[in-house]
Amino acid sequence: MSRRSLIFLIVGLALMAAIAVAGWMTRAPSVPAVTLRLAPLVRTLQFSGRVATLSRVDVGSTLTGRVLQVNVTQGAQVAMGDVLVRLEDEELQAALAQAKASERQAQARLQGLQSTGRGVTQAALAQADSVLLAAQAELKRTQDLVAKGFLSESRMDESERTAAVAKAQRDSARAQTQANTDQGSEVLQARAQWALAQAATAAARARLAQTVVLAPAKASVLARLVEPGQIVQPGRALLSLALAGPTQLVAQVDERYLEQLKVGQTANVLADAFAQQRFQAKVESISPLVDSQRGAVEVKFSLLQQAAPDFLREDMTLSIEVETARRESVLVVPLQALQASSPSGSEATVMVEHQGRVQARQVRLGLRTLEAAEVVDGLKPGDVVLKGPAPKPGQRVHAETAAAAAGR
Repeated sequence: MSRRSLIFLIVGLALMAAIAVAGWMTRAPSVPAVTLRLAPLVRTLQFSGRVATLSRVDVGSTLTGRVLQVNVTQGAQVAMGDVLVRLEDEELQAALAQAKASERQAQARLQGLQSTGRGVTQAALAQADSVLLAAQAELKRTQDLVAKGFLSESRMDESERTAAVAKAQRDSARAQTQANTDQGSEVLQARAQWALAQAATAAARARLAQTVVLAPAKASVLARLVEPGQIVQPGRALLSLALAGPTQLVAQVDERYLEQLKVGQTANVLADAFAQQRFQAKVESISPLVDSQRGAVEVKFSLLQQAAPDFLREDMTLSIEVETARRESVLVVPLQALQASSPSGSEATVMVEHQGRVQARQVRLGLRTLEAAEVVDGLKPGDVVLKGPAPKPGQRVHAETAAAAAGR
């Protein structure tokens, strides 16, 4: 090759290299983008919960005693009034028998006062009246004879004493008769003693009944905490029961999401051990109090179906997803495309590819999820929105587009 040809070759290669470098430097950069389409947008909250019954109670004894029988096992279903536990009751049986005997004795005394005793006192009053009349008549005769001088003064003193004794006896018999009337002191006292004996019998019968621990309502036995032969005392739990009622789910939700939760919202629930058996619930109540230690709010859920799934157990951990908002057909923009947002989050700036160049758009936003946001104003279907870092407005850009998917 001649020297001239070599020079031309070198110059040509240099020119081609310069053109290639210039083309590379002026080539529009590629940026990931999304073509906006109308799509549904669903916002959900996910958190952990647990199974809880409407009411749980610990059943105990009101007496100190030895356990004779425990009639239920853990997991058993009981009805209201079923015998759960029996305590030894021989001493209380004897106390009841003694109280009944005292009651019968008091009743017999009252009946005696109201029948035989009343007749005896009336007869004694009649006898005392006759003795008093005779003593008064004798005193009158003695006074006449003393006045005429036939008897001495000492004889009259004796007659006066006899009349006074007869009057005292008559007054005592009258008081005893009055005491035996229905409103008399003896009868009233006997009635009080009978009432006291009846109350003692009722107390002894009540204490005897407390040796039998009954189911307060239809329930399931969660825990059996006592065995025959053990000594129990008041305040100690013998059995733990879950009262029958609607099964509820309870969750502690971060207070930051309180504004999104409403009573009646539906939720999908999943137990880790039964991942293929989803079931639905709804928000039943939201606590008005916030746990200051955890910054959480207690939310309760009720099941939508009539019966709870068979696999649910007390205190089972669940994954709960609550649908807090839904838009059926809206423009959805990924959160990565938001370049700048207002403090309220209702407005933002996005970069749009228009005729091969970057263009800034101000948009108004609506519903927002963890991945996307609803565009209320500022964009239209078919607009190409750039995701991630983009060239400045006005510069060339190559958009690598994909259609926007439904957001959650």
